[in-house]
Amino acid sequence: MGGTRRLRGAVIGLGNVAINGHLPGWRERTDCEIVAATDASPTRCEACRSALPQARWHDSVEALLASEDLDFVDICTPPSSHAGLIAAALGRSLHVLCEKPLVGSLGELDRLAGLARAADVAFHTVHNWHHAPLVRAADAAIRAGRIGAVREVVWQTLRSQPAVAANGDGWRVDPDIGGGGVLTDHGWHVSYVIPRWVGARPEAVSARLETRRHHRFAVEDSATVRLHFPEAVADVVLTWAADRRENHARVIGTAGRIEIEDDTLVLTAKGGEERRRYPPPLSDGSAHPDWFTAVAEEFIGRVHDAGARRSSANLDEAAVCIAVEASARESSQAGGARRPLAAAAVGSVR
Repeated sequence: MGGTRRLRGAVIGLGNVAINGHLPGWRERTDCEIVAATDASPTRCEACRSALPQARWHDSVEALLASEDLDFVDICTPPSSHAGLIAAALGRSLHVLCEKPLVGSLGELDRLAGLARAADVAFHTVHNWHHAPLVRAADAAIRAGRIGAVREVVWQTLRSQPAVAANGDGWRVDPDIGGGGVLTDHGWHVSYVIPRWVGARPEAVSARLETRRHHRFAVEDSATVRLHFPEAVADVVLTWAADRRENHARVIGTAGRIEIEDDTLVLTAKGGEERRRYPPPLSDGSAHPDWFTAVAEEFIGRVHDAGARRSSANLDEAAVCIAVEASARESSQAGGARRPLAAAAVGSVR
């Protein structure tokens, strides 16, 4: 992969997040090209021709991997397929970028991370909320010490329904495909954003999962979660049963506070109050193409840098996300009792 040759990639899964989130980011790059694509639904062939006119369509992942000369794959399929697709790509020594939720268990993550290490390839997941302008601004203020040490976080993700899949198949509410409900879908983002703000990994989780409105779903539509940190606490509300679509957050430190109201950040500290807008709102859509651009940059950086390929930071975050969900579900089954985070979530991926 030396010289100036453009990296050749393939997209596996052409749903909403691929078409409207990932592909705009890939098209902006001059060092990469998406040369092939596939989807389990043959009807997505037309979407491929429209969005990727120069790419070759394949009727199956197996055909794509067998016939294309690739450097990387970008996996944008529903969660239940991730582990198998990642293993197949790593088995061919391809670099892998995969949408969240990455996999459903710490055991799967450790196994796949081992395959990536053995092949010496980049294995990365999409933690795109780190790159939302509002989240970046809050993180920068916290890292600069403007509100002191973080002691409390309050987070609300309010939606009236889950995001609609491109095929209209509603896989997010099928536990066999999506893995879980709103906790799986939105809780993953919370589980990597808040620990970075706090500067620590949670030690334990308390949670209650419930169905407030969408009783036809086989998964929870609401989750109330408390993350217990060594010196902080985070209270999180996630719901698909709200009457509006909004995001709110409050970060309280020893020397000030930050308020996030969808597209506005208010910082209150010793010097007074600062108010600034950082559009687009956190609740604006679900594909977030602008946020993906930075994800692609991180991933391609790891592809080109052998040292970065061996970094575990991104997968360590994924491990925490997996462990938080597992402990939250255990807690809810125990009536909201506090449950420790799985020990493997801390430093499990190296």
